[in-house]
Amino acid sequence: MITKRSEAYQNALDYVFKFIDYSRTHQENIAAENFHLERMHQFLAILEDPHKKYKTIHVAGTKGKGSVSALCAGALQAQGYKVGLYTSPHLHEFTERIQIDRIPVSQPDFAKLVNQIKSAVDQVPQLTSYEIQTALAFLHFAQEKVDIAVIEVGLGGRLDSTNVVSPLVSGITSLSLDHTFILGNTLAEIAGEKGGIIKENTPVVTAPQEKEASDMLKQIAKEKNANYTEISKDIQFQVEDQDLEGQTISVGGEISLRSTLLGPHQAENMALAYLALDRARERGLTISNASITKGFSEVKWPGRFEIVQKDPYLIFDGAHNQHSAKMLVKTLIEYFPDIPVSLVFGASEDKDIDGMFQELLPYVQVFIPVKSTHPRAANPKTLAQKAEKYSPKILKSESIDQAFDLALTSAEGNGLILVTGSLYLVGEARFSWFTRVK
Repeated sequence: MITKRSEAYQNALDYVFKFIDYSRTHQENIAAENFHLERMHQFLAILEDPHKKYKTIHVAGTKGKGSVSALCAGALQAQGYKVGLYTSPHLHEFTERIQIDRIPVSQPDFAKLVNQIKSAVDQVPQLTSYEIQTALAFLHFAQEKVDIAVIEVGLGGRLDSTNVVSPLVSGITSLSLDHTFILGNTLAEIAGEKGGIIKENTPVVTAPQEKEASDMLKQIAKEKNANYTEISKDIQFQVEDQDLEGQTISVGGEISLRSTLLGPHQAENMALAYLALDRARERGLTISNASITKGFSEVKWPGRFEIVQKDPYLIFDGAHNQHSAKMLVKTLIEYFPDIPVSLVFGASEDKDIDGMFQELLPYVQVFIPVKSTHPRAANPKTLAQKAEKYSPKILKSESIDQAFDLALTSAEGNGLILVTGSLYLVGEARFSWFTRVK
C-alpha cells in the first residue's frame, strides 16, 4: 500500500519522470523509431553492465507476464536463491516495480540509486524514463548481489529496454492485439515483436497461441536455433481441482501445482512458469520440484482476479484489453454463475474500450464509470455513452469512493462488485477500499 513519501524519494521520482515517459503518452503520438536498444547498451556500459552480473529469466507477452514472473520468482526464492523481480506497472507505489525476495526497494535506496546514475544519464542523450527505470533495477540487483533476476518486458520485446539480457530461458505468455500503434495490427506482427526476446541457442517456452502467432514464434526460434516449446501442443496441462481459495493443475503428468491465482488463464500461466523453470533447470539451474510447488503456493499477485470481500463479493482485476476482458468473463462465469454483476470501470482512452465492453457488458446489470488520476484516463461520460447500447443500469459517480457506495447498494443481497479496466484504476480503487475498511 501507499506509504508517506520522503522528500529525497519524491525528488528521485520527479527526476526519473522528467524524462520522456511513454506510459503517460497517447499511443498515436508514439513513433516506433523512438524505440531502439543502442541508448540502453550505451547507458548500461557506463554503469559497468550490471545486468551481466547475475542470471536472468526473461518474460514477454500481452497478458499474464507479471503473473508468470511472480510465480518464477516465488519458486526460485523457495529454492533459497536471492531473487530480483522487475515488473511494471505498479499498483500503489513505484518501488513495487523493483523487488528482491518480494520486498520492494526502499525509498532511501531508490533515492541513492537515482543519485548514482545521474552522471551516466548526462552522458546519454534522449534517454526515456523507462530506460532509466530499467537501469535502476539492474543496478539494484547487481549491488545487492542477487543470484538470479526475473525480468518482465515492459512493451513489446524486440526493442524493449529489458531486451539486453542474456537469459537462461525466454518465456512468452498469451498474445493478443494490444499497443497496435507500436507493435503492429496483426497477431503475426505482434508475435514478431514479442518474439524479439528469443536469443541464439536459448530455449523459449510459450503459452498456447493462435496459429499465426505460433507460426511466427516458431520461425524466429528456428532462425535463432532456439528450442521451442508451446503449452498444449508440445506439453499438456490440466486443471485438477479449483475453488475460491485457489486451483491445482498437473503438467505433463509429472507434477501437481497449486496457486491462489484464479481463472483458466492463471492455470495456463502456472504451466508456463513451470516449463520456464524446467528449461532453466536443463541449462544448469538447480531447482527442485518441491521448491517450485512451495513457491507457487505462496505467491500473491494483487489486482489479478483478487477477491477482497465475500459479502457482497468484491473483485479487483487489471484487465485492460479485449482478450483479458474475455478471460475475466470466462473466470467470472466459472466461479460465479448467475450472480448479478455491478461493474466499476475505468480505462485509458486509447485502449480498445469497445472491445472490452463487448466482452464485459452483456454480463453486467449495473455499470458505474469512473476516472482514475492517470493522464490518459477516459472521461466517464464517454464510457457511459459507449455502454448505453448494452442497456445496463448506468449510475453516475463523482469519485471512486462514491462508486463503491453505489456498487455496495446495488450488490446488496446476492450481487457481485467487479472493479476493472486498467491496473491504474485497480491500484487507486484498492487503496480507496482498504482505506475505508481499516
